[in-house]
Amino acid sequence: MSSMKTIDLKKIRAYAVVAALAVGTTIALVPARPVSAQAVRGLPDFTDLVEQVGPSVVNIRTVERVRSSSASGLPGNMDEEMQEFFRRFFGQPMPGTPGQPRQAPRPNRPQQDEEQTQPRGVGSGFILSSDGFVMTNAHVVEGADEVVVTLPDKREFKARIIGADKRTDVAVVKIEGAGFPAVRIGDNNRLKVGEWVMAIGSPFGLENSVTAGIVSAKGRDTGDYLPFIQTDVAINPGNSGGPLINMRGEVVGINSQIYSRSGGFMGISFAIPIDEAMRVSEQLRVSGRVQRGRIGVQIDQVTKDVAESIGLGRAQGALVRSVESGSPADKAGVEAGDIITKFDGKVIDRATDLPRLVGSVKPGTRSSVTVFRRGGFKDLAVVIAEVEPEKPARTAQAAKEEKPKSSPAAQSVGLTVSDLTDAQRKELKIKGGVKVEAVAEGASRAGIREGDVIVAIGNTEVGSVKEFDAVVAKADKTKAIPVLLRRGELATYLLIRPAR
Repeated sequence: MSSMKTIDLKKIRAYAVVAALAVGTTIALVPARPVSAQAVRGLPDFTDLVEQVGPSVVNIRTVERVRSSSASGLPGNMDEEMQEFFRRFFGQPMPGTPGQPRQAPRPNRPQQDEEQTQPRGVGSGFILSSDGFVMTNAHVVEGADEVVVTLPDKREFKARIIGADKRTDVAVVKIEGAGFPAVRIGDNNRLKVGEWVMAIGSPFGLENSVTAGIVSAKGRDTGDYLPFIQTDVAINPGNSGGPLINMRGEVVGINSQIYSRSGGFMGISFAIPIDEAMRVSEQLRVSGRVQRGRIGVQIDQVTKDVAESIGLGRAQGALVRSVESGSPADKAGVEAGDIITKFDGKVIDRATDLPRLVGSVKPGTRSSVTVFRRGGFKDLAVVIAEVEPEKPARTAQAAKEEKPKSSPAAQSVGLTVSDLTDAQRKELKIKGGVKVEAVAEGASRAGIREGDVIVAIGNTEVGSVKEFDAVVAKADKTKAIPVLLRRGELATYLLIRPAR
């Protein structure tokens, strides 16, 4: 019998293919599974969008003014760490430090305060109109003494803040000129979860950076007045205020927030819907502030168990926990325990819908409220009041100028103090005392905190800053100084001990 060999069928197929190719035979290969149309569509190309929208996206730098005191123009009180830096890396102390040559001081030259500017922050924005209105986030320009807008073509403009609204985090600034390339505004109602979007901004100060992703969710409740757009577009510090753009080249949101445990991007970012932002910007451009409606109720979510137990059916509406006395809701007959199910005919699905709907109504407007009370629905008429306007943000320089200055006597024990107002005395039920505005060495070691109220030094009561200075000036600084203070409702003694 002839011997048999085991043959590898894979090798036979391979040899057959090679032989066929050698003689020019055409082989019909078995087709793979059909690929879906979605898979062959490929990834989107953003190049046209960048060329279209990029010229309208700007970099925003904010600056604050600081005052430095120096007689020689050089830092004479350079901290020890900086001096050590110069010794280690340059082999010599910082110029102007003890033991180093320095310019001879000019005779009889008084010490002067010199105003300097220093960077405060970097953000993004986009041009709303050809005459130079620019939209950004309120937190980008808050407290700035100066705002500088840089266009992609490297032109720089000093901008004027038209208005900023903290509640929605929307701000409008103005640069002078004409013919600026403006963005096109999109429709948030057409925006769908899962569609591609793109962001342009200045993350970490890197201008004109482009990132892309998809819409992860709509109507995310992270604030009282805004149903945010959630995306997975990479957003980092500096992107704030930049546009979120759909595939039609339209702005659909303002990149504003991220969810992060590290401070950097973690795959979840939030944008302000552009329709909400445009409503705010229109009011800012007209009057510099935003008017919002209120009815004067505290509300909470309606749980499923509560809804079923009282006959409401499904969990919907806003549960009224309390009604402010004399408020529009009080005058309309709204009661604690009511569930507001509709406002002006619009259904309240979640409690957070109510403040958004009420806030968008002009104060003085007569509106309707539908409440569910003890098994039945009732319609009430309410006249909308205005939310108390926000106080304009102080610039950094103004805040510093308004901060109480420490007297030499207070400085000697490490304190800056101010006089109490009549309202503060009444609230604390005391006749006098001084409020601690800042704490430095000495007082800090004693445990004194900012906001404490000092009512006595030793056994001597102090009713004003003038009295406080007089008592401290006479105190023996070589011994511990007992301080009687109030912290809220509690009184305590602390000892300011002399420096060792």
